[in-house]
Amino acid sequence: MEIQPYLYFDGRCEEAIAFYIDALGATELMKMRYKDAPNDSAYPTPSHMADKILHATLAIGKTHVLMADSSDEKVSHSGFNLSVTAPDVATGEKCFNALAQGGKIGMPFQKTFWTDGFGMLVDKFGVPWMVNVRPEGQ
Repeated sequence: MEIQPYLYFDGRCEEAIAFYIDALGATELMKMRYKDAPNDSAYPTPSHMADKILHATLAIGKTHVLMADSSDEKVSHSGFNLSVTAPDVATGEKCFNALAQGGKIGMPFQKTFWTDGFGMLVDKFGVPWMVNVRPEGQ
């Protein structure tokens, strides 16, 4: 069994995909636009959504992150954090700084009592992240 996060974006999914490819070295595995879906009269695609992302899959490390543009007006990412576990401080700090570009830092990346590097932020798309360095020997 696997748990895969599914993130919704309010019209900025294409931008988010490019951001995560650059910031985290993600690989785009699949991307489908609303206009590529079969025409179903029960669920018609609003014309303004035709070029937006219906579904995309990114591989980030061993995890698949699923994402799409929402046809709803407001998207809120709350009640969770995506957590990145980096193998060392340099990698953790690099990921943290990349994700923080245009976002808001909640806890600067720093040494804590459990690890040599940890930080929290909300990226420019409103997605909350924690970046944690794997403690030595784990």
